Amino acid sequence: MSHLSVKFSALADDVVLPSYAHEGDAGLDLRSRELKTLNPGEPELFKLGFALALPPGYVGIVKDRSSLGKRGITTLAGVIDHTYRGEYCVVLVNVSQAPYTVRPGDKIAQLLVLPVATVAFERVKDLPETTRGTGGFGSTGR
Repeated sequence: MSHLSVKFSALADDVVLPSYAHEGDAGLDLRSRELKTLNPGEPELFKLGFALALPPGYVGIVKDRSSLGKRGITTLAGVIDHTYRGEYCVVLVNVSQAPYTVRPGDKIAQLLVLPVATVAFERVKDLPETTRGTGGFGSTGR
């Protein structure tokens, strides 16, 4: 397992930095600093109280926690470029039919820090063949 050093700035006294729950986990837990009730269908912004300086060649991806996903709480707007220096936030939306209350300290999302490639497109007449071809939605069965 490789380690990546990331600089951070605490923007609040009560900030809790992202942390791994278990050794070897891919996602860093992100915790709420606020008490908010998520009503069905309404997105809410949760400020996390810190900023990060991801190194060039990396991206932060904010993803759902499975324990919240099963309750109908999901994340939106989850790509954080390495050039961003503002406060990290999580947007949650409740897709269930019942209100859900988030309390300070609750784990509300996960942050994945991943390497990314810069893409240069090359126009071609035909793409290389694959066994899958153009098979898309539902092409592999249920």
